[in-house]
Amino acid sequence: MPSYDRSIALYEETRQHLAGGVSSNVRYASTPVPLFFARGEGCRLYDEDGNVHIDYILGNGPAILGHAPPTVCQAVAETLMLGQLYAGQHVRELELSKRLTSLIPGADLVRYASSGTEAVQMAFRIARAFTGRTKIIKFEGHYHGWVDNVYVSVRPSGNEAGPAEAPVAVADTPGVAPGALDDMVICGWNDLEYLRAALEAHRGEIAGVIMEPMMVNGGCILPAPGYLEGAKALCAEHGAVLIFDEVITGFRLGLTGAQGRFGVVPDMTVFAKAVAAGFPMAMVAGKREVMEILQTKGVMHGGTYNGNVQSMAAALAALDVLTADGGAIYKGMEARGTRLMQGLAERAAKHGVPVHVTGVPTMFQTMFIGAQPANWRESSLMDREKALAMHAALQERGVRVNQRCSWFFSAAHDDQAIEETLAAADGAFKAIS
Repeated sequence: MPSYDRSIALYEETRQHLAGGVSSNVRYASTPVPLFFARGEGCRLYDEDGNVHIDYILGNGPAILGHAPPTVCQAVAETLMLGQLYAGQHVRELELSKRLTSLIPGADLVRYASSGTEAVQMAFRIARAFTGRTKIIKFEGHYHGWVDNVYVSVRPSGNEAGPAEAPVAVADTPGVAPGALDDMVICGWNDLEYLRAALEAHRGEIAGVIMEPMMVNGGCILPAPGYLEGAKALCAEHGAVLIFDEVITGFRLGLTGAQGRFGVVPDMTVFAKAVAAGFPMAMVAGKREVMEILQTKGVMHGGTYNGNVQSMAAALAALDVLTADGGAIYKGMEARGTRLMQGLAERAAKHGVPVHVTGVPTMFQTMFIGAQPANWRESSLMDREKALAMHAALQERGVRVNQRCSWFFSAAHDDQAIEETLAAADGAFKAIS
């Protein structure tokens, strides 16, 4: 059994000075306490107790090239003595913007931010100013940040959520102002009739419809055939702005994100995480007629750290790697990730553990559930205790996944890492069977 004595001691000391002992509540989801790490390299993390973890959390998704990718780190290092914040423009912003607008299908214009949560709020403001309306449709099980108006119905319990055809908005944390929910309309995902009914019930009131085009936080569930196309058509019919939240899927499902993979281009898209390979950067990208109102209508958006020198340099360097040889790096990730998904499914079956491996090779989840889920209400039936047991069993064997058993795959996960992971998984499935 690995020892975590130093992490436990550090956590107890940190709690005396840092609220809760963590800088993000997501980090509580670790065993036996939030672990302390000394460094990361490639697909591995090294904790303060000397344990080595093959990492499939990857900072909750950003580290698409693995930890400390040399090309990105070198590019950032070369800018450090140039300064960080100018409160003015610099040519890296221009260069990155040109590359992104030529690459992303739905990006005529981009605007930078520092976090996905913040960028979502920018998208809402733009949509409201563009349409002159106030309400936003959000889907059960989709995560768009931690602030009041979107940390709603992310993981609602069945007895709070109301009927599937007309869900109730459920605040997922104490401290949410009641009025914050007034302009949020909650809808079940992956069923066009639910969306049609919500738009009809609020005809002429919906400014935007926001969704994860692949429901990552609710189980790595793919959109049903025709669903995204139908959602786009319904938004156009009702004059609502379609917003894809690609904070996680962007640059992870491929160079063109979910919209490129699934062939449906929204009016606006929110990106973050993998776009700068681990450095803090987010952005909203969208159609010119929507995005240009930031200037033409004077819609306020600010941020001291937006477009900072190091994040721009990191994103440019990451794009150099991701776009090389026509995006060949993705072919390797897809092939190795597929091998890992299939290997996990085979080992679960070998030990008689009911598992559905949902998602795509660069991002998937081992769902402890009897039938393939299509939405949050179905994925919420997953055996939570079995997932927690698997999380702990894998960690004991040197493999790090989150407590939902989600897996982020990177370019740094090589054949050796996959072999070690599948050996660990075989033992873990046996232990929990």
